[in-house]
Order: sequence, then structure tokens, then C-alpha cells
Amino acid sequence: MTKYTAEELTKYGAGALPGLIGIEFTSVEAELIKARTPVRAELLAPNGYLHAGTVVSIADTLCGYGTIVNLPEGATGFTTIELKSNFLGTAREGAVLCEARPIHLGRTTQVWDAEVTNEDTGRKIATFRCTQLILWPKQ
Repeated sequence: MTKYTAEELTKYGAGALPGLIGIEFTSVEAELIKARTPVRAELLAPNGYLHAGTVVSIADTLCGYGTIVNLPEGATGFTTIELKSNFLGTAREGAVLCEARPIHLGRTTQVWDAEVTNEDTGRKIATFRCTQLILWPKQ
């Protein structure tokens, strides 16, 4: 059990990029964050397919919120220091699902993997990995 609910994380992003994209958190556990994002015209590239930047933003958001859920005691926050994605498919309508899991939960860094899938077909859209730097108060 975590100190955050899915509803709280969804509200946390309201008015910022996660809210603008429409990320709806569906499950929050210490080592598994899940969300659903409806695909709509504003999230597509001009060619009519889901924009790669949208996919990266969804995955990065889940990994970032996972980092927040797992911040060590006394840490003040985090910042992304590296990210990578591989695109395997796309979507034009419906919704996409994302799941993020920690690979490493350290005192100075966390490494997270995320997978984005097409809700209708179950096919992978992208895999994503990022490294988060844990921030501490200045001494």
C-alpha cells in the first residue's frame, strides 16, 4: 500500500502536461503504476497516428510518479537524467494503457521501465526506460 491513490495522482497532474494529455491513473502500488489515456485528435501527429511525444510523455509521467511514490525518506524530489524509448506500434483511436515498474530503487538514483500498449488490440506500442536522480536538501 502506498501513501497515494490513483485518484490523487490523476488530480496531481490536472492543469499540467499529464492532465492536458488526459492520463487517468488506474492503480498505484509501490512497484507497479498503471494508467489509461484516451486517444484523441490533439494527441495525434499530422499523419493521423499517435504522436511519439505523446507516448513518451505518458511513459515518463508514470515513471516519474512511481519515483514520487518511492522517494526515500528526507528526499526533496527527483529529476529525469536519462530516457530511452523503442516504438513498436501505434494507435489512431481508442485508448492506450501504460504500466511502469522499478528496476532499481536506490538512494541516489531510480531506474524505471514502462510499457505502453494499445487497449483495443493489446499490442505493444512502446517500451521505455528512464533513470531518475533523487534530490536531497542542500547541506
